[in-house]
Amino acid sequence: MKLPPFPRALRELVARLPSYPPAAVAAFLSNLLLGDTLGAGNLPSARGKVIAIHVRDAGLRLVFAVQDGGLVPLGNVQADATISANARDFVALALRAEDPDTLFFSRRLTLEGDTELALQVKNTLDGIDLRALTLPPPARVRAALHLQLRGRL
Repeated sequence: MKLPPFPRALRELVARLPSYPPAAVAAFLSNLLLGDTLGAGNLPSARGKVIAIHVRDAGLRLVFAVQDGGLVPLGNVQADATISANARDFVALALRAEDPDTLFFSRRLTLEGDTELALQVKNTLDGIDLRALTLPPPARVRAALHLQLRGRL
């Protein structure tokens, strides 16, 4: 799947917006659909670490902390590890249309900072069978909401 180029004006607008709201949506959806797959229960060495996903051509940077239960969204803070690519490459990865190693060796996907942590997250994401995702049970919806709202009430 080939996405059209990200419009420059839209990129400049997105880059100026606060990073927390889109990170909150992404963390909630991740926790809702994947449960603790990206959480400290499944990735114990990542507990408390900060990971950023940088969508270069969109000017979007999503920052998360890895906690028990899943990802917790953060604002614009320093990340321990950053995974960067253009939007079309992230979409291609999600659709399994591109191999992450091919994107990495062609420098379209970059890992910065704690590369061991970034590789662990990349490999975990790569191992998810998106076809197996189903509607989450009510308990997972409750857990995702609880994790999202922890410390916000």
